[in-house]
Amino acid sequence: MERYALAIHGGAGTIPRTSMTPEREKAYRDALETALRRGHAVLVAGGAALDAVQAAVQMLEDSPHFNAGKGAVFNADGQHEMDASLMNGADLSAGAVAGVQNVKNPVQLARRVMDASGHVLISGLGAFEFAHKQKIPLEDDQYFFDQFRYEQWQETVGTDDYKLDHSADSDADKERKFGTVGAVALDKHGNLAAATSTGGMTNKKWQRIGDSPIIGAGTYANNASCAVSCTGHGESFIRAVAAHDVHALMAYKGLSLQEAVRVVVHEKLPPLDGDGGLIAVDKDGNVVLDFNCSGMYRGHVGADGVLHTAIFR
Repeated sequence: MERYALAIHGGAGTIPRTSMTPEREKAYRDALETALRRGHAVLVAGGAALDAVQAAVQMLEDSPHFNAGKGAVFNADGQHEMDASLMNGADLSAGAVAGVQNVKNPVQLARRVMDASGHVLISGLGAFEFAHKQKIPLEDDQYFFDQFRYEQWQETVGTDDYKLDHSADSDADKERKFGTVGAVALDKHGNLAAATSTGGMTNKKWQRIGDSPIIGAGTYANNASCAVSCTGHGESFIRAVAAHDVHALMAYKGLSLQEAVRVVVHEKLPPLDGDGGLIAVDKDGNVVLDFNCSGMYRGHVGADGVLHTAIFR
């Protein structure tokens, strides 16, 4: 039987069960299933893992339910600054963008950085100029406007506070949406890939950048071991070099994917206030989706074509 697999996440954090109505849960699961189908279709057709993770993440960016692309949060200036990255495990090539505005699908721009720029990470106005030159689809500010995101920002505007969009203040916070999106895949040719995209923190200042566009922190893929996409408190994941650490524990210590993920998520991140989780797939098609908080929007599908989605443990 052919071996291939895809896993996705739509953010992790404090997700109150009491706020998860059947209608809301269905909306999130439907969005996750749509992204899984899009990426799975690439793999079924014999496509590359890199194309599959990009396709899945673009679907999640197009959904207002997640903090990426269309659903990105507001920064301190009332704007949307988005980050994304992807990595090809076959040759360790990678592309990433940080602090980009008005780009409909930041992960598409990250792919173009990988394929056409000669660089790995570009940011801000330079990334926007590159997007324009590469004819990447752009959208005006109204496309990214979401009423709940706006109200969330209004609670912090003018203060030094910021909000992790996946940290609920109370069970009464019923409309909260949850973070960073990502995907990992193994294709029929034995190649691994990972991609991650985010809108960052509500009310973030000074062009703050988290782990999502940083190769080795929020995203990593290597055919020798695994592909990883992270979600959570970005500063902690940067300090832990979380995504690469899963690879290192497998490559240098001989741990299984499941054990390597457990060590990173439950032993290395918590002392750094690293709330969150990650998804990973290894070169044998084993999938692990783990988190150290109350929930993570997640899903996976293998060669049997059966879609699995979940929110709570």
